[in-house]
Amino acid sequence: MTKETFGGAADRDRDAPVGPAAVPGPATAPGAGGTALAAKVRTLAPSMTRSMQRVAETVAGDPAACSRLTVTALAQRTGTSEATVVRTARLLGYPGYRDLRLALAGFAAQLEAGTPASVTADIAVDDPLADVVAKLAHDERQTLADTAAALDLSQLELAVGALATARRVDVYGVGASALVGQDLTQKLLRIGLVAHAHSDPHLAVTNAVQLRQGDVALAITHSGNTVDVIEPLRVAFDAGATTIAVTGRPDGAVAQYADHVLTTSTARESELRPAAMSSRTGQLLVVDCLFVGVAQRTYERAAPALSASYEALAHRHTARTTRL
Repeated sequence: MTKETFGGAADRDRDAPVGPAAVPGPATAPGAGGTALAAKVRTLAPSMTRSMQRVAETVAGDPAACSRLTVTALAQRTGTSEATVVRTARLLGYPGYRDLRLALAGFAAQLEAGTPASVTADIAVDDPLADVVAKLAHDERQTLADTAAALDLSQLELAVGALATARRVDVYGVGASALVGQDLTQKLLRIGLVAHAHSDPHLAVTNAVQLRQGDVALAITHSGNTVDVIEPLRVAFDAGATTIAVTGRPDGAVAQYADHVLTTSTARESELRPAAMSSRTGQLLVVDCLFVGVAQRTYERAAPALSASYEALAHRHTARTTRL
């Protein structure tokens, strides 16, 4: 059966673009510009065509100059077409090119005010550990900033509301995403919610069949195309549960079965820092936002539950004195 939703995946054309262009949030509103625009470019670049990437990278790399260009001039500068420029602007969350130019002007003003330039965080095999620490810390900060800037707060609010009232929460993830899922379910359990993390795809599907309206299924997949995560989310979606996707690719297949899509930053991979490392940081930020939001919504129940869990574990954190 197919459930009815309000503004969710069931009402959305599954062939239409998914993400900031389809569901604009506060960070993508016209005129937001600045860091949010740079974050959008980094996050959405993998889902763009090569010509759209050239446009996006050009406007992010030289906002001051691009803010003075007409749509025709920018198309000529990037070796693309006017239609490509307009499509890129819309994918970045702006109704049209004029709105993007306004954002670029604001971004340029920030840079002129002294915003520090980004430094590279590529790690070499022979880097001393001090440099490794500094570069990783820089990358982590950038990933967190990009994820926060790109996060659609309206979608986050709806996801928090669904979790706060859920009869049961199932979380799906494999690999590094499974660890993030376990982190979320452990937190939810401590405030009295019934939550389960599933990393076994067969077990995930058999449990998803049991979900119904009033339950929540949450899938975590950086690529947005992990079959072992998408399949149980699809089953949960068809069963009537509210579905949430935490992904670095809002245009990925997982979004087809998600009522609410929460986008994480797509950090650059390197030989010594695979995607599983970089994506986990943004995912953890999103699940922490979900948890805190739920704890706020359910404070009267959550506060006593947290206190009880602290008291139950207190004796395990007290040093024991050995008697002679």
